[in-house]
Amino acid sequence: MSNSVQTDHQSALSHLDGNGDITMVDVSGKTATTREANATGQVCFPSEIYAQIKAADGMTKKGSITQTAHIAGIMAAKRTHDLIPLCHPLPLDKIGLTFVYNDALSSITVSAVVKVTHKTGVEMEALTAVSVACLTIYDMTKALSHDIFIEDIHLIKKTGGKSDYRHA
Repeated sequence: MSNSVQTDHQSALSHLDGNGDITMVDVSGKTATTREANATGQVCFPSEIYAQIKAADGMTKKGSITQTAHIAGIMAAKRTHDLIPLCHPLPLDKIGLTFVYNDALSSITVSAVVKVTHKTGVEMEALTAVSVACLTIYDMTKALSHDIFIEDIHLIKKTGGKSDYRHA
């Protein structure tokens, strides 16, 4: 569906062409470089549920929440192009996830780093890895409480390509 009225900000959106139509970004003219992205997010629990999870070292009847979330995050990063319509399929070089218990916030912080040598970046892969890992933790702990929430999923930094970025 074409949008004949182009606003000034549309030209800055990489997935819209000059007519406002959706398009996959053409990376054929770009040079392959090493690109890396880091993202993070949190799964927050009621304090008594957090204490129970931490006391059990993250083990539930379904297994280890962090080990399962780790695998889910890796799988999600590898399949980002299947989930986000205009993402390029990428041969990822590295996917790493970490899980940190935060006693002060009764939360588990999930972080991901994704790396590739290619013509396009891996921000979406890092964000997808974090998102799916957080959702997996939720799924594995929801029997304990539904008062669990996921928050603050965001890009921390990206390097390589046309420009670098670091969250302030």
